[in-house]
Amino acid sequence: MKLKNPKDFWSGVMFMAIGLAFAIVVKVFEYPMGTSSRMGPGYFPFVLGIVMTLLGVAIIIESMATQGEPVSKFAWRPLAFILGAVVIFGLIVKVAGMAASIIVLVLVSAFGGHEFKLKEVLIAGVILAVFSVLVFVYGLKLPFPIWPSFISG
Repeated sequence: MKLKNPKDFWSGVMFMAIGLAFAIVVKVFEYPMGTSSRMGPGYFPFVLGIVMTLLGVAIIIESMATQGEPVSKFAWRPLAFILGAVVIFGLIVKVAGMAASIIVLVLVSAFGGHEFKLKEVLIAGVILAVFSVLVFVYGLKLPFPIWPSFISG
């Protein structure tokens, strides 16, 4: 059987796999479900998993009835740079501080795109760093160091 819309078909399979994984993990680790009025820690991930699974089934069914594009070549470069940026952020945030780490995160992840303009990336990094510090450090009072340890004492 030839798929009419392989891109949507594989998207549906991905939704189903992620949804089933959430629902199965909740059941395997026996998270308390609670009720809809008094939700336990397993309620939301389980319901979200079921909804994602149903959405995946709907996308797969729709992909069988419509024409669509073939699946394009897998983009390894963006995946590597974005995942690498997150790993680097996690490794340096305690030493370099939140502001510098976010700027590094934005710089490294920008290399995964087709266009890289240093000025635009730096502006975006600074804006994101300022916003993140305001929200997480000052708004939510989370104990993240803002600056590198050698600057803040």
